[in-house]
Amino acid sequence: MISTQEKLRRLKAMLVQMDSIVVAYSGGVDSTLLLKLCSDVLEGRVLAVTAVSPTYPSQEIAAATEVARSLSARHLVIETKELEDANFVANSPERCYYCKLELFGELGQIAREQGTRNVVDGSNYDDLGDYRPGMRAADELGVRRPLQEARLTKDEIRLLSRELGLPTWNKPSLACLASRFPYGTPITKQSLATVEEAETFLHSLGIGQLRLRHYDRMARIEVEPQQMHLLLEERNRQRIVTRLKELGYVYITLDLAGYRTGSMNEGLYL
Repeated sequence: MISTQEKLRRLKAMLVQMDSIVVAYSGGVDSTLLLKLCSDVLEGRVLAVTAVSPTYPSQEIAAATEVARSLSARHLVIETKELEDANFVANSPERCYYCKLELFGELGQIAREQGTRNVVDGSNYDDLGDYRPGMRAADELGVRRPLQEARLTKDEIRLLSRELGLPTWNKPSLACLASRFPYGTPITKQSLATVEEAETFLHSLGIGQLRLRHYDRMARIEVEPQQMHLLLEERNRQRIVTRLKELGYVYITLDLAGYRTGSMNEGLYL
């Protein structure tokens, strides 16, 4: 067994060897730790790039910008156009591949313009246990995954983030809003906005980690088991029903299995 501190030591050595880096920076737990470590060991030879589009929760932009500023990191916000790609909109099980192919292509171009040697993203070691076609796009375009290469798990990343005083250490896990839709359901700007509004409302009730899975007129809500009671408290339950019906949902359900990453992939293995 390799200790977390040994993994961290190896990761820092890896980053030093990379010399200069463009970080795919979402502002989430993983990419924030990666940006912090890159900034510490490479100083000015790091550029954080945040890609925004209707698939990226709008409230995250300001938060990502503020954290990057607190790390004294150079930060660039770009706009990506996934919704102009018919392959992405069709929402096949390969959707993430097409999304990352565009994103990493853009970051690679930025890296070349900046004279930067490497593009990296914040995938962690646990991600190897899920279906992640975006990693294939990363491999094709030469994008490195340092946290994954160092075998750092999500729990270890949160631990290190807390030790380093990062405000994201206990932040709920982020994911592209397109991950809320069953494969085969077309992705539209309006449906993405509906999901974002619904999740923003649910967070306002004090619910941390959650996903609202969108099935046309039905919403399937995933929260951690210890927070299910918040949805079932009578006042909250009535507010949830009212608000989600205002957003167009007819049926509002609670998934008793609770929140888990990649739940839309479960049907791929049946």
